[in-house]
Amino acid sequence: MDRAEKRELVTSLNDAFKSAGSVVVAHYAGITVAQMNDLRGKMRSAGGTVKVAKNRLAKIALQGTESEGIIDLFKGQTLIAYSADPIAAPKVASDFAKGNDKLIILGGAMGSTALDAEGVKALATLPSLDELRARLVGMISTPATRIAQVVNAPAGQLARVFGAYARKDEAA
Repeated sequence: MDRAEKRELVTSLNDAFKSAGSVVVAHYAGITVAQMNDLRGKMRSAGGTVKVAKNRLAKIALQGTESEGIIDLFKGQTLIAYSADPIAAPKVASDFAKGNDKLIILGGAMGSTALDAEGVKALATLPSLDELRARLVGMISTPATRIAQVVNAPAGQLARVFGAYARKDEAA
């Protein structure tokens, strides 16, 4: 990798760190290429990205960002997972780490808050933004359907009473 490529990588990582809702740092020693591709695919479908970069370049890219407090995590073979949604990257990384013991989550950051491994796992248990929106819409629409049921109930009862009188008249 020549200087221009390194400069470009540092710039792109810096932009990614600035726009990311959360960043996860993990060791990946021993993970096969197929497993890494699987992790990348899962992260991409959740709206995140997985990058493997030299620690020195990642540390340079972290300078001047809110996530600067996690520089100490970059030792050994590390990968970086990040997403705009603060829950997506930790959730996918934690789920993948449960099924693959070679991915070891070291920690991460959410904005200017540095997280340890337990903090990342706790963040992963929270519902995502889309799940929260769905719950909110469900909570808002439930009273509306109940109101419609209550308003329609008397009309339905009247129809059943009229139907009963009609069957009684037919039987007589």
